[in-house]
Amino acid sequence: MEFKLENSLGFILNKTNTRLKNKLSQRFNENNVTPEQWSVLNCLWAQEGLTPKELADITFKDKPNTNRILEKLQMKELIVRKPHPDDKRAYQIFLTSRGWALRDELVPKAVQLLEEATKGIEKHKVAEMIKLLNQIYDNIN
Repeated sequence: MEFKLENSLGFILNKTNTRLKNKLSQRFNENNVTPEQWSVLNCLWAQEGLTPKELADITFKDKPNTNRILEKLQMKELIVRKPHPDDKRAYQIFLTSRGWALRDELVPKAVQLLEEATKGIEKHKVAEMIKLLNQIYDNIN
């Protein structure tokens, strides 16, 4: 049985992900935000008050890595941690005004990168690709 790495779905997904992440990192560099921090900010723009565990689950990161990301975002004064009203052991994450202001700068950069990445591909094919990738994810979960 022959296996060519360059035709492997996993290899292609990984190299594509690496390139997208690197390009996103370059575009966010002037804002001093990493792609990992972007994913957390993006979650908080959609819903504030999440716990670190909830953010870890949503972003598919482990809890220690999520906590490091949150520490960096807090040092940059983009988020604040507040005690959880129902669980005294936990806390919730909220955006500061600086964290909210970044949305208007970062979202267009991410959208532009995805538009460039999918240039020449019909919108319905992009939607189908997203659906297929999610199906693959579900199949191996």
